[in-house]
Amino acid sequence: MTAEATGTPSTRRTVFLGCGSMSEAILVGLLSAGTPAENVTATVRRSERAEELRGRYPGLTVLAEQDDAGANAAAVQGADVAVLGVKPMGIADMCRSIGPALDPTTVVVSVAAAVTIATMEAALPTGQPLVRSMPNTPLKVGRGAVGISAGSQVTDSQLDAARAVFAGAGTVVVVPEDQLDAVSAVSGSGPAYAFYLAEAMAAAGVELGLDPELSMTLARETVAGAGIMLTAQDADPAVLRRNVTSPNGTTERAIAAFDAAGLSQIIARGAAAAAERAAELSRELA
Repeated sequence: MTAEATGTPSTRRTVFLGCGSMSEAILVGLLSAGTPAENVTATVRRSERAEELRGRYPGLTVLAEQDDAGANAAAVQGADVAVLGVKPMGIADMCRSIGPALDPTTVVVSVAAAVTIATMEAALPTGQPLVRSMPNTPLKVGRGAVGISAGSQVTDSQLDAARAVFAGAGTVVVVPEDQLDAVSAVSGSGPAYAFYLAEAMAAAGVELGLDPELSMTLARETVAGAGIMLTAQDADPAVLRRNVTSPNGTTERAIAAFDAAGLSQIIARGAAAAAERAAELSRELA
């Protein structure tokens, strides 16, 4: 039996059940934060993917279901933290399949969207510590934003262990589960909003006569650069905006046009629609 997950990330044994692009991004952050690859195990479906990951991360143990149908159950034995990285439709089945092999103190962490704590707790052994998370794609570049919510059986030290899984790849916030849909609407879907803005800026440049490739370069680098400015400690987007908005200048005229079109309300409606859809998906998957 493992001890309750109170150690440092470098001493905990962490398992990734499914290692697609999102789970791999979390894995990279965990390794960069000091966890030895020897303390991490991953499972994948195909043997080729297993070989790829072993070559990329020396010391990492990777089991392929193609070679061993019981790879997931074998991987979780003695684990401190088990990260569920399969698609939402497969989460309940995964929980049921690994349940008999889990230590009672192993913290199960789900990165699947829309699958509620109640749904997963019903599929896991009674009393199993469970944390639900809402990560986003900038984890892949070490600038992620992750919301996590604790299940009914999670201790403070176990919640810290779950937080540490993501901390190497981004900012982690703890919220009640009923706020995860809002987190999803802001940070989960949020990268797409920024990409959409860059698309619109590039298209506007073309309308103004710029070469398409040049306009895309300008839009892409401007959005990326502004994002970096926002990473400064205590950066306030309203203050940053005002700093580049000279009275009676060109930027002020553009912002006035945005306000007249109700852009902030449009964004709010989009976020509300995203949160509503997240709630619908949770009901469908329950």
